[in-house]
Amino acid sequence: QVQLVESGGGLVQAGGSLRLSCAASGRTLSTYTMGWFRQSPGEEREFVAKISWSGRTTYNTDSVKGRFTISRDNAKNTVYLQMNSLKPEDTAVYYCAAGSGSHQPTGYDYWGQGTQVTVSS
Repeated sequence: QVQLVESGGGLVQAGGSLRLSCAASGRTLSTYTMGWFRQSPGEEREFVAKISWSGRTTYNTDSVKGRFTISRDNAKNTVYLQMNSLKPEDTAVYYCAAGSGSHQPTGYDYWGQGTQVTVSS
């Protein structure tokens, strides 16, 4: 079993930055692809970014390319999402997940509880 805990969310003005962290316990993350998803009220959970187990390969959804960066530190069992140039449409609950590397939520086995990100205009 893997337990994931996100932190770093909050309220920020448009154009600002936040860094989300996802700390794991119970089992090493080093064999999992890690993903970040987000969900707004009334919307489906949306893929944001993913990173391979080694950290060598990353992928961002088009809406965050050039603004968000996913990274990981396997020694610390932690994954990060650096979010710059935030926009009001980035407002959502952000979730980290561990799994096989799909862009779909069904491709992930373990989920955190989520952290709220609110971007004001």
